Amino acid sequence: MSVPARSAPSAALVQLALALGGFAIGTTEFASMSLLPDFARALGVDEPTAGHAISAYALGVVVGAPVIAVLAARIARRTLLVGLMVLFAIGNGLSALSPNFETMVIFRFLSGLPHGAYFGVAALVAASLAAPDKRASAVARVMIGLTVATIVGVPLANAVGQWIGWRWGFVIVSALATLTAVSVFLLAPREPAPKDASPLRELSALASRRVWLTLGIGAIGFGGMFAVYTYLASTLVEVTHASPAALPGVLMVFGLGMTAGTLVCAWAADRALMPAVGAILLWSVASLALYPMAVGSLWTLVPVVFLIGCGGGLGAALQTRLMDVAGEAQTLAAALNHSAFNTANALGPWLAGLAVSAGFGWRSTGWVGCALAAGGFVIWAIAVWDDRRERALAAA
Repeated sequence: MSVPARSAPSAALVQLALALGGFAIGTTEFASMSLLPDFARALGVDEPTAGHAISAYALGVVVGAPVIAVLAARIARRTLLVGLMVLFAIGNGLSALSPNFETMVIFRFLSGLPHGAYFGVAALVAASLAAPDKRASAVARVMIGLTVATIVGVPLANAVGQWIGWRWGFVIVSALATLTAVSVFLLAPREPAPKDASPLRELSALASRRVWLTLGIGAIGFGGMFAVYTYLASTLVEVTHASPAALPGVLMVFGLGMTAGTLVCAWAADRALMPAVGAILLWSVASLALYPMAVGSLWTLVPVVFLIGCGGGLGAALQTRLMDVAGEAQTLAAALNHSAFNTANALGPWLAGLAVSAGFGWRSTGWVGCALAAGGFVIWAIAVWDDRRERALAAA
């Protein structure tokens, strides 16, 4: 991958603009989970049912990422990024205006459509400005926007939601997305799409077993974090018996964990990519197993939430792995990474909701999460075995 002749400050500004989009996406993705009890009451549904709006957003990502990546193969990356942020702003603006739960589900699906394609293309742009052995760190700088959102954006949106209404959380996101579109338009490289780009070339990623295994790690392994996070607000009130006013602070702690995990895991991935992926999955298994035992007290819950947040470091490492195994289908593979993560975002809350509805209580979300993280580790082990087999065949 070539590195354009671009000054370091200019590359940093591009990455900052791209990270702003990650901040907007992270704010809506995680704030909607923290505001779930509020919009459930306002729209007249119970909390497990309200979780379907979270799943609708995730489904939008799953559908939108590959479809947009393929259909937009011949569109310049800067133009595509701006268009995706405009669509994201519209979807969140409409979410704020939802008159009932059915329209809320539709607008959350619409909001999710540009999510995966944006992150995928943004990661490719960021990596193109970095040396080959610094790609994971470059991708992490874009992803930092998402993790900082969990520290600042999500607690702010949650606090605003509690003070003046949950709809304003989505208004904030719409404004951030509009600002991102303007920033990317002004700062991103003005480069045309590759002349040989085509939908068929992008679709070649779907023929790679290594791509599918990498996507499987994210789709299953990341589900554990979402299983817990989606119902954290309800668990905090119903089990920990903490005041709702404590929620923004707990969400901030989760964001600090995500930021620390993203930075450390990206540093490790630049040195030993697949071992770093395996280590973060085992970390998630252990921290999620602690969660059911920690929810009884705010003093024990907070450090465990930090540890679970560290598992968010998986994102940048898997994004870099896909760059290695996708061949010429870089855009589709990069976008599919976020389809995988939002498959996890749909799967985790759905399975955890089933456990809660079956009478196992809010603590059970931790055990569901632990099982999903363990499943991701099993797929990682298969991927490592497959890599070794490929190397052995190549050497024979």
